Amino acid sequence: MVDFHTHILPKMDDGSRSSEESVAMLRMLAEQGIKRVVLTPHYYPEAESPEDFLRRRAASFDRLQKAIGEQPLPALHLGAEVRYYDGFSHTPSLAGLMISGSRLMLLEMPFTGWEPRMFREIERAQQNFGCQIILAHIERYLRFQKDAHFWENVQQTGALVQANAEFFLSSMLARRQAIHLLRQGRVHLLGSDCHGIQKRPPRLGEAIHRIGRCLGCDALDAVAWRGQRLFKSYT
Repeated sequence: MVDFHTHILPKMDDGSRSSEESVAMLRMLAEQGIKRVVLTPHYYPEAESPEDFLRRRAASFDRLQKAIGEQPLPALHLGAEVRYYDGFSHTPSLAGLMISGSRLMLLEMPFTGWEPRMFREIERAQQNFGCQIILAHIERYLRFQKDAHFWENVQQTGALVQANAEFFLSSMLARRQAIHLLRQGRVHLLGSDCHGIQKRPPRLGEAIHRIGRCLGCDALDAVAWRGQRLFKSYT
C-alpha cells in the first residue's frame, strides 16, 4: 500500500517539527504495512517560488535521510501538495513538483464550489505538464459542492481522487460515505495526511482494516495495485 499524502518532511510546513518526529511517523507507517510513502509538504504559490520550495525541500530531505540511516523504513518519494490557483496550468516550473519516480502531482483544490473553469484548468495542467493530477483529500471539499454533476465533472478531467484515512474513521455518516465512494470507484488512492505524532498521527493502517472489513480484500488489493502501478509506469 502507498501513502500518497503526508506531511512528514521536518520543518517544511505545519507537519513534523523535527527529524526525530519524522522518523517516528515513518516507523508507525511501516508497522501499519505501508511500503511506500509520498512526502507532500504544502506548496503555497503566494509564499515562494517553486525553485525556493525545492531548495527547502532538498535540505529537509537530506536531514531526514541522515536521521533514518540504515533503518528499514518505507520507500520515500518526494512530492508536494500544490495549492490550486487560476492559471497554474501555465506555470511551467510547477512541473518540478511532480512526485519523484512518477508523473503524478498532488493538487489541493479550493474549499469552495468548483466552477467550470477549475475543471478546465485541471485538464490543461495535465496536458501542459504531461502529468496525472491527484486531487487531495476529496472528502474535505464535498460539503461545498452543489452541482448535481460534480462527480461527472471530476471524472471528465481524468484526475485521480485521493481520500484521507480519517474519512474512513470519523463519524458513522462520513464512514458510510467513504465506503460508498470507494465501492463506486470514485476514490482511487489513499493517504494518511499525517502531520505529527500527537497532531493528526498516521492512521492509514486503521483505515485499511476498516475497508477490508466492509469491502473485503479485493477492494484493498485494487487500491494497492493501482498505487504501485502508477509508479511502475514511470520506472
